[in-house]
Amino acid sequence: MSLRQLVSQTAVYGLSSIVGRFLNYLLVPLYTYTFSTGEYGVVSEFYAYAGFVAVLLVLGLETGYFRFRQRPEFDGERVYCNVLSLLLLANLAFAGGVWFWQEDLAAWLQYPRHPEYPLWFAWILALDALSALPFAKLRAENRAWRFAGIKMAEILIAIGLNLLLLLLWPKLAAIWPDSAIARYYDPQVGVGYIFIANLAASAAKLLLLLPQFRAVPFVLERAVLAPVLRYSLPMIVIGLAGMVNEMLDRAILKLLLPYDLQTNLQQLGIYGACYKLSVLMTLFVQAFRYAGEPFFFSYAGRADAKRAYALVMQYFVIAGVSIFLLVALFIDLFKYFIGAEFREGLTVVPILLIANLLLGIYVNLSVWYKLSDRTGLGAWVALAGAGVTVALNILLIPEYGYVGAAWATLVCYGFMVLLSWGLGRIYYPVDYPLAKIGYYFLLGLGLYGADRYAVAHYQWDVWLCGGFGMLVYLVLTYWLDLRPLFRKGRI
Repeated sequence: MSLRQLVSQTAVYGLSSIVGRFLNYLLVPLYTYTFSTGEYGVVSEFYAYAGFVAVLLVLGLETGYFRFRQRPEFDGERVYCNVLSLLLLANLAFAGGVWFWQEDLAAWLQYPRHPEYPLWFAWILALDALSALPFAKLRAENRAWRFAGIKMAEILIAIGLNLLLLLLWPKLAAIWPDSAIARYYDPQVGVGYIFIANLAASAAKLLLLLPQFRAVPFVLERAVLAPVLRYSLPMIVIGLAGMVNEMLDRAILKLLLPYDLQTNLQQLGIYGACYKLSVLMTLFVQAFRYAGEPFFFSYAGRADAKRAYALVMQYFVIAGVSIFLLVALFIDLFKYFIGAEFREGLTVVPILLIANLLLGIYVNLSVWYKLSDRTGLGAWVALAGAGVTVALNILLIPEYGYVGAAWATLVCYGFMVLLSWGLGRIYYPVDYPLAKIGYYFLLGLGLYGADRYAVAHYQWDVWLCGGFGMLVYLVLTYWLDLRPLFRKGRI
């Protein structure tokens, strides 16, 4: 894959993710206008738990597949068959175990009246884990459009079912209370209808991926799986530590906040909804990860690989800061995507945007341990970051609530960026343009700070002030970095 292909495929992944997730993002108003803060807190909590379990179920084998499919001593299809067979076995065992212990799990999670919630989520996670490797195969084969099409189909199905189950069905049941429609509608399911919609969408996604399962024999060969697992299993630690950094705050807020259970769930719902407002940065990082991982591995053998990685980092930061400014400067527009009772948490949005930008920088920096086969050392970096997250959440949440959780996320990713950069200088040194990166960070923060000061102290119009700040950033970016790039014909 060339640098131009990286840009184009990031655009495809990004466009599909942004369009699809934006459509999915439109469900946030549906949820936050339909359910109370406490009810939405249940959704936030379950999806926080799901992040941890999803990492375990994939076993780090996506990255292992990318690494070993190009090894001369292995056949790519042979690696794929073995890894897919292992994932099928592991996920069926997981779903069966949850089915057997669903009531105990529901009681442990403090939802004894809804033992179906853990079971539904188990199947969502198992189906998504089984889909992970076929998606990785599509990425490895540079089939970005098929990847994007299936992702879009999944999201559209989920959206349609959410609208059906949360809007249309209850209205029809109210209009015809004696009909079969009303008889089968159960308002006690509540937010469970969100889980049902997502389960059906995950099942449809797996059906669309059936061509990637066709003629794949069930085979478990020690000669293949042993080296792949040795490389991949540290990725579980890295992934779990990443989930600690990304999801722990929402998983433990209701336990650490010093209020009663209902109030804690309300605070969790507010934080979870406001977290959604940083979705554009999250989508950008995700799209880059989809395209970047195959690019890093395919480009590794070239003489100019490190120079390319440095250039990628520079333009990643430029794009990331522009997304930060877009959301932060126009937060008075984005806030309408969540219900009024959730907006008291808007102060965390700029913090979370910067935190997720730092996460994207860490993804860029992770090239050092992936290409030097030091995934074990990379796991220690992730564990160190997780330790910072745990300590700061325990320290800050009881005192500062969800604002403390947001700051814990920011500090953690900043720490991981510094640690990963330092180790990269030892094991796989890349001359990243630190001065240029620092300049764009300071420019973005300076424009945001000036905007907030002008609006608060001089009562300047928020739209004109935000538009001016965005224009200044785009003009400076074009003049200093994009214009020379276009002239040289690199884009």
